[in-house]
Amino acid sequence: MNSVRLSNLFSIVLVCAIAASSGAGPMGPLAVHPKNPRYFQNTATGDLVYLTGSHTWANLVDIGPTDPPPKFDFDACLAWMRGLNHNFIRMWTWELVTWNTKANQENKVHTAWPQPYARTGPGKALDGKPKFDLTRFDPVYFDRLRSRVSAARNNGIYVSVMLFEGWGLQFSQGAWQGHPFNPNNNINGIDGDANGDGKGVEVHTLAASDVTALQRAYVRKAIDTVNEFDNVLYEISNENHPPSTQWQYHMIRYIKEYQTEKPKQHPVGMTFQYRGGKNETLFESPADWISSNNEGGYRDNPPVADGRKVVLNDTDHLWGIGGNQAWVWKSFTRGHNPLFMDPYDGVVLGRQFDPQWEPIRRSLGYTRTYAEKMNLAAMLPRPGLASTKYCLADPGREYLIYKPASDSTAVTLKLKPGTYKYEWFSPDSGKAVSAGKMTAEDGETTLQAPSTADAVFYAVAAFIDLR
Repeated sequence: MNSVRLSNLFSIVLVCAIAASSGAGPMGPLAVHPKNPRYFQNTATGDLVYLTGSHTWANLVDIGPTDPPPKFDFDACLAWMRGLNHNFIRMWTWELVTWNTKANQENKVHTAWPQPYARTGPGKALDGKPKFDLTRFDPVYFDRLRSRVSAARNNGIYVSVMLFEGWGLQFSQGAWQGHPFNPNNNINGIDGDANGDGKGVEVHTLAASDVTALQRAYVRKAIDTVNEFDNVLYEISNENHPPSTQWQYHMIRYIKEYQTEKPKQHPVGMTFQYRGGKNETLFESPADWISSNNEGGYRDNPPVADGRKVVLNDTDHLWGIGGNQAWVWKSFTRGHNPLFMDPYDGVVLGRQFDPQWEPIRRSLGYTRTYAEKMNLAAMLPRPGLASTKYCLADPGREYLIYKPASDSTAVTLKLKPGTYKYEWFSPDSGKAVSAGKMTAEDGETTLQAPSTADAVFYAVAAFIDLR
């Protein structure tokens, strides 16, 4: 076992400057990267795109405890994300007119507005407002969708447009009473409650052809609204029930088919089905990207991404509100794209800008900085090269290792012989606390972490110019 020969030690600050990390070229539509399908590729430049960021519930539909709900300041949210070096946001829809948070261990009744369908009447819906006309769209909703996707693009942020939302209909108290497809809420005679049990969850199945036809028309409207933008992805539905599988597969295929008529094609995603969904259902889907549940260790010890799908590993489907700094780095070094379900301003759930979540928010941006510093297209998760088991590497050229605080400060790494420039980075401080050169000989190299805390080791062959 060889010791490490160090020289030119010094401390540097890893700066997440927007100008430096926003990419060398223009944003372009995303497609699965042809050489490293764990990530997307900017089809305009050919560059690999690593996606990471925070998202919060009211970023498209205003949601809050008043009627009308408070207006969400989307521009402020984008500026906040840029300051954290995030480049991805999940843009939430909400199909219901209310959200009772009792199932979220809180005691609020929120109003949600706007919805995609116009409230024209005649007649009153169950909430006392005009009934929906399911053949007419509310321009407020789609103008907002368009303007927010545009604003995100101007800030270098990719947007996943959520088309449907399944958790609320299953678990929010009084949900079916507030759904546009309840026959008491629309003028079109549409009843989405196919089995008459008063829950209406069949709207997210293929049980009724008239419901599916209306949903397809809405999907076309959403695509028509944002197709021109380069920063678009689609998500079929948040946390829908397992019986929605064939309906979601149908919608994924339909979006891909409809996009062939359009100037641009954008990736389509499928996320964890709650409750009781299986990750294999996601991997078997026609989706380009997925978000898994905790099955297989995605929360505590993420499995190595095998490239079958781009995995956006989202705390929403692992904890609800939860996660930690270690999870970010574990996800990154196993080939995933980590996302954080952020309570943000605390209006919907949680506490306003809760400092408990700051380490997650910051580390998402730090991983992006490294992703753009490295030639990530050539790097694969290689847990067998490092004693910590969290390693991305292009052997002989670049290595990045995460050392959890729970591990020993002595880390072994199987380096190919050569001279490397290296740095130890502290996620706690946001600084590279040491840097220099090292020479590795054949066999395992022993590294000494600068402290017992979380640490990241990055090494690049000396003949490679750092970005």
